[in-house]
Amino acid sequence: MIAGTKLGANVVVATPEGYEPDKKVIKWAEENAAESGGSFELLHDPVKAVKDADVIYTDVWASMGQEAEAEQRRKIFMPFQVNKELVKHAKKDYIFMHCLPAHRGEEVTDDVIDSPNSVVWDQAENRLHAQKAAMALIMGGIKL
Repeated sequence: MIAGTKLGANVVVATPEGYEPDKKVIKWAEENAAESGGSFELLHDPVKAVKDADVIYTDVWASMGQEAEAEQRRKIFMPFQVNKELVKHAKKDYIFMHCLPAHRGEEVTDDVIDSPNSVVWDQAENRLHAQKAAMALIMGGIKL
């Protein structure tokens, strides 16, 4: 959300009411978009959010430490599941991303995460290299 708007992308976030990002983060994204020529939109309708999307990115509905809320979140977030019906509204060559691990059948269905549009495994590999680069930068000057 922050990086995309900083880089001039048109970013649309879809979330159930009551689960919006922090207002400071929303303001930051809006300011980035205004400066970069991108755009930022917060919606509560997943179909409108993916309309003609190039990229669809989702994450787990309940993170570690939120186990007590998991069942309630599943019910609330189910209309936001990335499935074959939802992705019909995106561009035909959309890219599906997820930071993994995914809960198949919850935030994403097998037919989407295993589709040719999915780049989750490339994304995971690239994250490894980005993490190694960050470590090298942080530990700069270390000779191995």
